[in-house]
Amino acid sequence: MGDVQVTMEISGLPVELWRLILSYLRLPDLGRCSLVCRAWYELILSLDNTRWRQLCLGCIECRHPNWPNQPDVEPQSWREAFKQHYVASKTWTKNTQDFESSNCFYLFRRKKDRHVLRVGQGCEFDTLRAALASAGVYDRIVLLPGVYEEQSEIILKVPVEIVGQGKLGDVALLVSIDQHCPTTRLCNVVFMPAWFTPVVYKTTSGHVQFDNCNFENGQLQIHAPGTCQVKFCTFNQSSIHFHSVALGVLENCEFTGSENASVTIEGIPSSERNWACKHLTTLAKSHCVLQASDPTLCNVSKWGGWGGPPARNVRTCKIVVGGDQNNLLPASKTQLVLEKAGEKEAEVNGRLYTAKEGEAMALETDSSDSELSTSSENEEDDRSMYKLSYRAHGLSHLLAHVIHSRPQTNGLTALQRDLELKTLQQELQRDKEAQSLASSLQGCLIRKCLFRDGKGGVFVCSQGRAKLEGSVFRELTYAVRCIQNSKIIMLKNDIHHCKASGIFLRLAAGGLIADNNIHSNCEAGVDIRKGANPLILCNKIHSGLRSGIVVLGNGKGIIRSNQIYGNKEAGIYILYNGNPIVSGNHIFQGLAAGIAVNENGKGQIIENVIRENQWGGADIRRGGDPVLRSNLICCGYSDGVVVGEKGKGLIEGNTIYGNKGCGVWIMSSSLPHITNNRIGHNNIYGVAVFCRKDDANDYLANQGGNENFNDEGEAASWENDLDSEDERFTSRRPISVALVESNSINHNGAAGLYIKSSEALNIIANAIHANHDSGVAVFQSSQLTRIANNSISCNSLGGVLIESEARVELRGNGIYDNSSHGITSKGDGVIVENDIVGNRGCGLQLLQTADMKVTKNRIQSFWDYGIVMLDQTKGLVQENLIFQGRSKKTILQQVSNAEDCIVQNNKLLTFKSKSDVAWTLENPPARPHVEGSTRGTSTATNSQKVTTMSTRIAARMDGGCHNNGSIFCTIL
Repeated sequence: MGDVQVTMEISGLPVELWRLILSYLRLPDLGRCSLVCRAWYELILSLDNTRWRQLCLGCIECRHPNWPNQPDVEPQSWREAFKQHYVASKTWTKNTQDFESSNCFYLFRRKKDRHVLRVGQGCEFDTLRAALASAGVYDRIVLLPGVYEEQSEIILKVPVEIVGQGKLGDVALLVSIDQHCPTTRLCNVVFMPAWFTPVVYKTTSGHVQFDNCNFENGQLQIHAPGTCQVKFCTFNQSSIHFHSVALGVLENCEFTGSENASVTIEGIPSSERNWACKHLTTLAKSHCVLQASDPTLCNVSKWGGWGGPPARNVRTCKIVVGGDQNNLLPASKTQLVLEKAGEKEAEVNGRLYTAKEGEAMALETDSSDSELSTSSENEEDDRSMYKLSYRAHGLSHLLAHVIHSRPQTNGLTALQRDLELKTLQQELQRDKEAQSLASSLQGCLIRKCLFRDGKGGVFVCSQGRAKLEGSVFRELTYAVRCIQNSKIIMLKNDIHHCKASGIFLRLAAGGLIADNNIHSNCEAGVDIRKGANPLILCNKIHSGLRSGIVVLGNGKGIIRSNQIYGNKEAGIYILYNGNPIVSGNHIFQGLAAGIAVNENGKGQIIENVIRENQWGGADIRRGGDPVLRSNLICCGYSDGVVVGEKGKGLIEGNTIYGNKGCGVWIMSSSLPHITNNRIGHNNIYGVAVFCRKDDANDYLANQGGNENFNDEGEAASWENDLDSEDERFTSRRPISVALVESNSINHNGAAGLYIKSSEALNIIANAIHANHDSGVAVFQSSQLTRIANNSISCNSLGGVLIESEARVELRGNGIYDNSSHGITSKGDGVIVENDIVGNRGCGLQLLQTADMKVTKNRIQSFWDYGIVMLDQTKGLVQENLIFQGRSKKTILQQVSNAEDCIVQNNKLLTFKSKSDVAWTLENPPARPHVEGSTRGTSTATNSQKVTTMSTRIAARMDGGCHNNGSIFCTIL
């Protein structure tokens, strides 16, 4: 009945009038009113933007809840912010001994009266030292405005509260205090160092709490088992040193103008803990950034904050992947783009038709791939009579991905899901180690602080532990430096405009760096070396003046689900035995390479999206030896993958698609193993192998090859610091010759495979299809190039072109339906056991000074000669099987010296009538023959998601091709 009566009384006045009346109440009165009934409680809550805001901003013990990073952004609730501060401000008083003998003993405990002692002109105490000599336990000492200087160190023996009166800055203390009591609190005071020491405050066992204080040119020292809680304080050219502290908390503080590190955390956290640790732990976990993220945290500064990629003219690409929402097309539009592209590609790829029962499907091409549709209907009828059915050969599974190009709905959904960036929550759910790190709390907690305009932010050393949440580091020399087996946890920080790298990790340092915005730094965003092994998750690392992440000097680390974009040099740079695991990242719109692996760098680079970079998507050279597996490397402004001089590595299961240069560029003295990749729709060659050395030094200058890897000027000789380490790779087949095997190379703007090399090369079991020049072009090969068991079909010019300076072995290939000659050779070598069928020109053409051994091939040309030998051709042509075509031309021999060109024991099959049995390639069946038809797919499971990408994605390619060179070579 009482509640109803009160409710009726409240409703008797307008709510606005009640709010006006209540706005004059003090805090205790508001608390009493909220206890009357639910209606009053809700009325008190409704004062959030009025009375609660006034109380919060009017309190001399605190500042704006979002100071110093976002003072113009209001908190979600002023009442809640005021409550959190009020509770936190009472931590220092919670050290009274808990009586475990009886739960009701507290009823008989007498509460001591707290005295207020005033210090200043006209008060009973003139100095702080005198007031402390007379103070009792928990007394409050109020300092009137003025400057208080002590000529010797003050020993604080009893717990007291020291508060400055007036505005912050009215009270200044030139002192050095050594705390020997269990707890104390200081508020609203400016601290300056005394003449005899830079240390303004030190505690070695007790707990100290600072609220709304300024520190000028001084030091705070906290030694274990001592603890501290510092909130709403400013440190100008001042610093805090933690020595083996179990837990210290810095919240909403500003650090400016430091000459060294603003915060130093040294030593492993002590197992000896004082009374305050459990209260600080509860306080810290009550508003962890992972539990309740502030939605406004993503706009932490005027310097760009958490915005999307830089707005500039970039090449558009019809490949949509997860990441920044500003870069995503709606799902329906994405599907429409891909479906339309798939329909267009289906028109140009050919079509499958089912032959007679029991016969496998064969490829019938149209004009877009082989330009054979110009023939008349009669010619097509004639061709059908002479047509050789070569059935499904050993690489038909690779061609099926090209032919079945129209994306299906479930395929699109799976593709988008596979390429989507994982959120931090998803990563923590699947990685228990990361989850444990994110929730751990040891050493020093730094939350919502601002570090600016100084040398260093946070320095963690000698097995120290630190956790940084929601802080801003800007215009420093470096933001964070972690060394000597220390561990750091960084969540949702903003690190930008540092003069060196943003984060340094050295000497077996580790920890978790997650969900940070790291941008616009003069050196690398994250620098990992000397055995450091951090976990780097879900960060935005962008707009750096050099590389995004650098791993060197035996550095390791797991780099996963990050967005790395818009950096001036390589997005990730690995060198000097750096050996990270790089997976699930989106690396895009960089001004150099996406990933560069040089100077004996290693690493596993798995399932990343590397797109729209100015130079190579992946650049490997100078002893770099990574595993590059199951990545999507697309829409680059240069080549997809560059294997430069002395580069190595396993390049397996990648989709290399739609790049303006070559798909893969291989340079001299390199030893890559390139297997099971999808290399298609690149503007120049699918795979290019060149012996000439481009100006590698100039190129590396753009890739970050001359990056300053010193620590603020320290000498660094990493070549002499390559300690032995555990091998982190999966088993790899050793090779002694560069090997290109089991790849699908299709629809590239020039030759599928271009070779101009002075070194041996093996080209094995590739499907080279529908490229806009020859399938394979060998312009120079002073050592033997072995081309075996490949399917070379439907290319716009010939199947294989061999120039005069080349030595080639062609063995076991299927060369079908190319728009010019099957094989044209001016060089030396052997052509053995190939099937050369259905090509527009001659089956085999030997010209100029060719010197070839041609044996045991099966050859048919519908329009021209099966074999043509002209000029000064030499060699042996024997035991070949030649099927007659419509032209009834078989072998043409017009050479200057017939004795040098021996033609013998060749077999000719002629077609007599339509009633004859159709010709087939059997005993053996159509080539190529590949054991199990899965050679080179040792990691088929890992690469399954990527191997079908080229059948689901389409990109519009524009521009022509350059002659004989990569785009970067042409520019240089």
